[in-house]
Amino acid sequence: MKFLVKLFGYLFGIGTVFFLLIAAGVWIYLNEMGKDLPDYTALKNYEPPVMTRVHAADGQLMAEFAHERRLFLPIQAVPDVLKQAYISAEDKNFYTHIGVDPEGVARALVSYVQNFGSGRRPQGASTITQQVAKNFLLTNELSIERKIKEAILSLRIEQTFTKDEILELYLNEIYLGLGAYGVAAASLVYFDKSVHELTIAEAAYLAALPKAPNNYHPFKYRDAAIARRNWVIDRMVENGYVDPADAEKAKASPLEVTPRTRGSHLFASEYFAEEVRRKVAEIYGEDRLYEGGLSVRSTLDPKLQVLARKALMDGLIDFDRKRGGWRGPVTTISLGAGDWGEELGKIDGLSDVPEWQLAVVLSLTGDEATIGLKPDRIVSGALSTERVRGTIPFSAMNWARSKGRSPKTPADVLAAGDVVYVRKQEGPVADYYELMQVPKVSGAIVAMDPYTGRVLAMSGGFSFAQSEFNRATQAYRQPGSSFKPFIYSAALDNGYTPSSVVLDAPLEISQGPGLPTWQPQNYGGKFYGPSTLRTGIELSRNVMTVRLAQDMGMPLVAEYSKRFGIYDAMPPVLSMSLGAGETTVLRLTTAYAMIANGGRQVKPTLIDRVQDRYGKTIYKHEERICDACAVDAWQGQDEPELVDNREQVLDPMTAYQITSMMEGVVQRGTATKVQEVGRPVAGKTGTTNDEKDAWFMGFTPDLTVGVFVGYDTPKPMGRGATGGQIAAPIFTEFVKTALADQPPVEFRVPQGLQLIPINRRTGLRAAAGTPGTILESFKPGTAPPDEYSIIGFQDEIGIPRSVSPDAGRAVLSGTGGLY
Repeated sequence: MKFLVKLFGYLFGIGTVFFLLIAAGVWIYLNEMGKDLPDYTALKNYEPPVMTRVHAADGQLMAEFAHERRLFLPIQAVPDVLKQAYISAEDKNFYTHIGVDPEGVARALVSYVQNFGSGRRPQGASTITQQVAKNFLLTNELSIERKIKEAILSLRIEQTFTKDEILELYLNEIYLGLGAYGVAAASLVYFDKSVHELTIAEAAYLAALPKAPNNYHPFKYRDAAIARRNWVIDRMVENGYVDPADAEKAKASPLEVTPRTRGSHLFASEYFAEEVRRKVAEIYGEDRLYEGGLSVRSTLDPKLQVLARKALMDGLIDFDRKRGGWRGPVTTISLGAGDWGEELGKIDGLSDVPEWQLAVVLSLTGDEATIGLKPDRIVSGALSTERVRGTIPFSAMNWARSKGRSPKTPADVLAAGDVVYVRKQEGPVADYYELMQVPKVSGAIVAMDPYTGRVLAMSGGFSFAQSEFNRATQAYRQPGSSFKPFIYSAALDNGYTPSSVVLDAPLEISQGPGLPTWQPQNYGGKFYGPSTLRTGIELSRNVMTVRLAQDMGMPLVAEYSKRFGIYDAMPPVLSMSLGAGETTVLRLTTAYAMIANGGRQVKPTLIDRVQDRYGKTIYKHEERICDACAVDAWQGQDEPELVDNREQVLDPMTAYQITSMMEGVVQRGTATKVQEVGRPVAGKTGTTNDEKDAWFMGFTPDLTVGVFVGYDTPKPMGRGATGGQIAAPIFTEFVKTALADQPPVEFRVPQGLQLIPINRRTGLRAAAGTPGTILESFKPGTAPPDEYSIIGFQDEIGIPRSVSPDAGRAVLSGTGGLY
């Protein structure tokens, strides 16, 4: 007996020594392992890549930009049902273990022994804390060493962070499929709703995804997804989070996933959103744009944007039909004996023109074409099995001229198998479809608040899906006569008056040695003799404008063009006075806005403000000073006064004078079509040589709009394709609808300006009520001339400037060396 006791003591001693040696070895191993571990305290400063969101002026979501679609959600904002779903699915003992769960480890070991040699991946025993350690600080390497490091880090993380802080890190970092990172983004991507709106079934499905999102894809592996979701619901019942009756109801519900689109989320805003994206990237860089979680409030007015898009599209379609003719189908497919819907479904249409549909011509009769419409795609992305047919009556395709000849029958336009665009129309008896064609000509429209420079609407072409090139901001084109108001503004600012008379007669200008003489011409090739500045603007007289610029000096004109932001450095040559330089629609619209607002400089902007991920404003467009605005509440104090520190680029009286003259363009001049707006409008047409560019720039007292039409590769649009005929109708349609619910407002007359009746032709003072008399505006100290004085008369003819109107006309009607 004594021997056994000694033997037991001996063995116990040896065992103790070995245990201590092993423990010491393990301690040394773990200590060495722990020395090279990442700094887990860095998680305190966790700033995950978060997507930037752009909103319209009314708060509607316009676009999202991100490499990883993630929205950071504080744990306090995560609903309990979502927390409970993830804890049940991933780590039921989360709130009680110390970072490593012995029960889970034991369960994983048993599973490992059972599956040994089967080739199956070992069952994980990772707690949520361990997953945080792996996701943030380690790799996905499958090894014992990585698991040990993971466990050590988990223990340390548990000592430093609260359970809620750990859960917050986990719920915001995990990848959940379909490009979504974190539960907030996944809720939007899968169900298009906030986390607070999730049902038990939806929360359980999101909790089913972390292990292998693709294995539970809602469309590819629908049965597996539902089974995994229901398993999570059962675990929630087991853990006491969900009532069994509610659980059964949730398990019986269908898995209804509605994937959220990427890019633009607001109809018609694609060009605007892309321009905002470029601007934010320019200011803050690509990394901050796609990962910084910025909140951008844009200036976009969604209602005006839809109207601007429609007006531009209508104008381009109208021009294309009248002058472009039919260019044939989009493509053709073989009808054969197969399913035409499958073949048609492979062809991409214009995703941002939902009013149009792709269709294939199935058959033709004497007075109509039978078509099959492209099948819709269901939520899963698969093609619908429904096949919809319709008809295009000949009356809805007879615009499609080919080689200048009008069609006589549908067969002159279409053939079976042709794939074309159609637009649904309501008929008196039944709905029908109209044949459509993507215009070859393009253009742009910009609408701006003239007092702030805020761009309210912008469309840079017919379709963003067809071409992302923004003709409002990226296309540099010649403005033609739409540049003239700035020459006349410079004149009015420097001693001329609206009644100053300029000679409209042939003019020859030397361009230098070896170059031909330049002879500017009016549109139409005629000359009209002495005319007032008002007449020069209203009827867009080219030769008058050149003569006026020559009289002032082109350096002064160049200075004004820079002051208004039209050109950065305009060459001071006379041809530039006719808009021979190149600028953008946005730049020119901004320049007109400065006239509209009384001469104050404005900077165009598509962004009101930018906030960082914490809600701090880091950029705002408004630069005016308002010290009294920073108060918590109104307590009967006076309305705050804004200190307007913007530069005055034009005399307010000059601004009104040129505005009044441009009102004449609409009332009597080259843009009489704009009278249909039915309210005071000032504006100016612009047409370049050979009708390659057509413009109309105009404004009401509170809205400035610029319109441009032209081919992307400049080429003649055809005789008569002027700004007044092509661009002005687009302006008219837009402004008429945009301001339909607002009462007309007259242009504001600056205090001190005198309105004096003059003869519209001669510019001389006249008695009120006399035929041909108009009220003209004059600055204090100026008045209509008492004698007829013609700018450019003496230089060209060699006689004094001061002559009678009859004498001026007599000289022009005789030989006099003029012609």
